[in-house]
Amino acid sequence: MSPRLPFGEALRAELGSPRRPRLLESSPRSHVWRVELGGARAVVKQAVEGPDAAERHDREVTALRFAARADPPVAPALLGTDPVERVLVLEHMDHHRPPGDWIVGYAAALARLHATTGPRDTGALPAWSGPGQHDTAAFLRLAETLEVPVPFHAPDQLDDLVHRLGEAPGYALLHGDPCPGNDLHTADGIRFIDFEQASLGNGLMELAYLRIGFPTCWCATTAPEPLLRRAEAAYHSAWRAATGTGPRGDLTDACAGWLLRGDALVQRAQRGATDHLARVTDRDWAWGTATARQRLAHRLGVVARMTAGRADLSGLSRLCADMRRRMLARWPKLTPLPAHRP
Repeated sequence: MSPRLPFGEALRAELGSPRRPRLLESSPRSHVWRVELGGARAVVKQAVEGPDAAERHDREVTALRFAARADPPVAPALLGTDPVERVLVLEHMDHHRPPGDWIVGYAAALARLHATTGPRDTGALPAWSGPGQHDTAAFLRLAETLEVPVPFHAPDQLDDLVHRLGEAPGYALLHGDPCPGNDLHTADGIRFIDFEQASLGNGLMELAYLRIGFPTCWCATTAPEPLLRRAEAAYHSAWRAATGTGPRGDLTDACAGWLLRGDALVQRAQRGATDHLARVTDRDWAWGTATARQRLAHRLGVVARMTAGRADLSGLSRLCADMRRRMLARWPKLTPLPAHRP
């Protein structure tokens, strides 16, 4: 049975009566409809499923209001809300197929989104949370299971990395899941949607998605180095145009942080209670465009290359390179991440 359109009297008084509601495909955590309001299309979204539904709704509303500071826009306009029913009403956007170099425009739009918040907004959203000691312990256990010797300095370097990530400067509006599918490529530019996991932190944690393979996303992809450099330059340029300064932080650290997170091998509903780095040695599983082992092998290669020549991450660099070689020897049919989004 289809869920009831939750459009109460307060929303009707503010926006009018919705017509022609059509239920759209969405995650299990929300119900989404397309409707007509006053002759124009709009989107109605209700947060459902689980005790955190109200928190997810509130995060999204707050993030959308921050994102509305950007000019030109980087998110749909928020037309109305019903906090009791956990409903928000959004401007409808038509999505067009992205061009082959879509990550360049994506990166620039992401920078402009990140730049909409600053120190004055502290506390309005949760602070970004990086990997912890349990993640480094799981990563080192994975190396042991793969029978890869751990360089002497690697554990201390991992501890230092986790500390640096926890102290990374920034009050950027982080989307939380800036994945293909959550970026609408419209005739007027890119708009981001689905801000349920928004937080405040360092923007490079999400710029890292391009190199590390979209770690929280069903759609994991890779791109050639020249295109990655163009996209990263576009991010830096857009950030500087919006803020007057260059972005602070370390992209290599950000990528290494995503490598440590076993939860970044599974979709959100499966995160939080299982050591997925341990699971990956016993079985592989598909999620979207890639398998867990494909994702992990890609991340190991990225971090091995990015940390090469860095004295403070030399042990991690060698460890990642050796782990990736062992994975490819053990599972020789592993293929690279796809180069194109579906």
